[in-house]
Amino acid sequence: MSTATPTENDRVVDEQTQRIGEHIRARRRAARLTLVQVAETTGLSHPFLSQVERGHSRASMVSERPEQDDRAPEVIRAGEGARGPFSSGEARLLVHAGPHAFEPLEWTGDNTDLGEYFEHREDEFLTVLAGDVLLDLRGQEPLRLGPGDSAYYRGGTGHRWCSADGSRFHMIVVKETPRAGVVA
Repeated sequence: MSTATPTENDRVVDEQTQRIGEHIRARRRAARLTLVQVAETTGLSHPFLSQVERGHSRASMVSERPEQDDRAPEVIRAGEGARGPFSSGEARLLVHAGPHAFEPLEWTGDNTDLGEYFEHREDEFLTVLAGDVLLDLRGQEPLRLGPGDSAYYRGGTGHRWCSADGSRFHMIVVKETPRAGVVA
C-alpha cells in the first residue's frame, strides 16, 4: 500500500469534471474576468468556483437551485456540501449556492507555512473548533488561537493562517457574500 502524498491530479474528481473545469476557466479568462467577479455575478462562492475550475469539485444542479421560500430553512447534512482542497487545507461549503448574506465554510488543515495573504472586500469571522491556529493579519502581530477562540476582521485586511504547532486544526470561517456591482 502506497503512502505517497496525493498530487494535484489525484484530487481531481474525474477526467470529465477536469475537462469541464478547464473549459470554464478558459471561458472566464477569455472574458477577462476574475473568480471574484464571476462569483459576484453568479451568486456562487469564489472558493467553490476555484474548485470547479481545477476539477476538484463537480458543479451540480444544486449550484443552480430554483427560487425557494426565503423563510424555509436550508439544511446541509454532514456528508453534503461542495468540498475539496483549497489553498493549504480542505474546505467544505456549509450552504448551497444562492442568495445568502454570508458564506460559511468548514476548514481543516495541518499546514505550517502561512503562504500568501488573502484579501477581499468582505468582512470575515472565524472560530477554532480543534487544534491551534496561527492567524496572521497583515500589519499586526500574529495571533495564536485555540479551541473556542474566534476572530473577526474587516474586508480589505490581508489574512492567512496555519497550524501553530504542526497538528491538524479544524475551524469554521464565515465570509460576507460578495455583493454584485460593488467596486473596491
